[in-house]
Amino acid sequence: MDNLIEAIKQLKKEKNAIILGHYYQKGEIQDIADYVGDSLALAQWAARTEADIIVMCGVHFMGETAKVLCPEKKVLVPDMAAGCSLADSCPADEFSQFVKEHPGYTVISYVNTTAAVKAVTDVVVTSTNAKQIVESFPKDEKIIFGPDRNLGNYINSITGRNMLLWDGACHVHEQFSVEKIVELKAQHPDALVLAHPECKSTVLKLADVVGSTAALLKYAVNHPEKKYIVATESGILHEMQKKCPQTTFIPAPPNDSTCACNECSFMRLNTLEKLYNCLRDESPEITVDAEIAEKAVKPIKRMLEISAKLGL
Repeated sequence: MDNLIEAIKQLKKEKNAIILGHYYQKGEIQDIADYVGDSLALAQWAARTEADIIVMCGVHFMGETAKVLCPEKKVLVPDMAAGCSLADSCPADEFSQFVKEHPGYTVISYVNTTAAVKAVTDVVVTSTNAKQIVESFPKDEKIIFGPDRNLGNYINSITGRNMLLWDGACHVHEQFSVEKIVELKAQHPDALVLAHPECKSTVLKLADVVGSTAALLKYAVNHPEKKYIVATESGILHEMQKKCPQTTFIPAPPNDSTCACNECSFMRLNTLEKLYNCLRDESPEITVDAEIAEKAVKPIKRMLEISAKLGL
């Protein structure tokens, strides 16, 4: 393991590469990454890096976003099979048709989408900035929001909007068990529930804090004396425990009775060995059709510009 880590560091130096890791990656991937963050942070780092090669340790759409923002750079992913159930729930052809059927609507798409979906989008959002970006539009703006219905419902509920929602969802956040969270609350009455807005509304009603992975981490860091039940992909617990070693973090379990925590199988496809191989071989490489990339970059840049103005 130590030899592999050193070999990755050496390759990274030789090739002027940067490793970006999502909070949902395995702990050893997070530890070797140059930057660890949520989707917004990874897009921001990709947009400003001076590296020649970006290795995106996350899922496929994150690699696409980096490539669209940095077309002149080589963008690699350790495993091309690392997809996203939420992105898969919104096929580009079906979403394009949905948009055509609703003329006059502003299209807001979650970052968890393919570049082809972003190409028919007016502005991209992440769970960190969705509320603020939606609120930057007039109250009477007609908005299509896709693909996550849970996040869309949550944003509607806290902004008073009535956005038209695409019917998609993340398989990880859909699977949290309300009953098991209630049981955990009974066992740990002093614990606060931290929940991601991709969770179902029944789970969010149990939450003390609702926010993006970055927001949940920030809350825990600012309140290390508390105990937490965490309802999002369990990879975030690695960073939470690193930042708050004395704090107790309990992963919220899914409906599957055999699992104690909820993991994204796609995120876990990336390994140190695959990371080494992809740096060594400079493959698999993310490519995006030039016409799609030209259209997709506009809503991504618009998100980054609005986020910068809002201080996000």
